[in-house]
Formats: sequence, structure tokens, C-alpha cells
Amino acid sequence: MDRTAVDNRTFHKIDFTENLLQKGEYENCWFTNCNFSGTDLSGVKFINCQFTDCNLSLAKLLKTSFQDGVFKDCKMLGLRFDTCNPFGLSFSFENCSLNHSSFYQTKIKKTVFKNSQLKETDFTQCDLTSAVFANCDLSMALFDNTLLEKADFRTSYNYSIDPERNRIKKAKFAMPSVIGLLHKYDIDIEQ
Repeated sequence: MDRTAVDNRTFHKIDFTENLLQKGEYENCWFTNCNFSGTDLSGVKFINCQFTDCNLSLAKLLKTSFQDGVFKDCKMLGLRFDTCNPFGLSFSFENCSLNHSSFYQTKIKKTVFKNSQLKETDFTQCDLTSAVFANCDLSMALFDNTLLEKADFRTSYNYSIDPERNRIKKAKFAMPSVIGLLHKYDIDIEQ
């Protein structure tokens, strides 16, 4: 099977639910205002690509590669990053909605999540060493046996992290959200 190799190209306002993205390798490409909702991106390689104002909700990501991917202002509901190709898996998110997505068992050290919604997102057994959660809503996000050493949660909120079930050494937290480390104790805390 021939695989497409695309380099330094801009894709603008393309509905990939109607015009399928060709399988292949995309390097240094920009996707703006594109719709990938529910599409099959399995096996596609994205290297140093930027996605802006795109909808990737419920796209299939089986063995998809994201290396140095940048996502800005994207709708990314229900994505299974845990099915991506783990080799070189790296990305950053700014102003994105990642609700109901899964990063289960991924190794994504130093990932930056900025001004994003991560409601009910699964970070179980994920390596988030030195990750930054800047001004993120982590309502009902799952952290279980997660490596959070040196992670920065100082400006994020609504998280519930059990210090006994996660590694949080040198992680950064701030008041009043740090109370999220005590949820499991079901205690009343007055401010």
C-alpha cells in the first residue's frame, strides 16, 4: 500500500468526514478549522503538526503517531490517546476540550495542558512527570497509580488526587484547590 508523505502543507476548513484524510505521514503541517469528528486516523503519522480550531472528537487513533503535536482551540471529546503509537508520543494542548478522553498508561512527560477542560479524563497509570496543568478544569478526572512527580497543578481546579494511590513527590499545588488531595477522607474543611 502506498503511503502519502506530506510536508509543510496547510489544510484549511476541510471536512475530513466527507473528504477522508489519506493515510500517511504529515510533517510540519497546519490544520485549521478542520473537522475530523468520528474519522479513522489509525496509523497516520503527524510529526510537528499544529491543529487549530479543529474538531477531532471521537476520532479513531489506533497506532496514530503524534510527535510534537500542538493543539489549540480544539474540540477533542472522547479521544483514546491510549491507543496511539507510544513511540515519541508528545503534544501540548491550549484552550482545548478533552473531556471523556483517555491517556491510560501513556508516557507523556512534560506535557503542557493550558486553559483546557479535562473533565472525566482518564490518567490512570499515566506518566505525567513534570507535566503542567495550567488553569485546567479536572472535574472527575481519574488519577490512579499515576506518576505525577514534579507536575504543576498550581492554577488548576476541581481535581481529586489520592496521595496514597499516586506518586506526587515534588508536585506543585496551591490553595484553595490543594483541598482536592483530601477528598477521599470526606472531611469538612473551612476556609
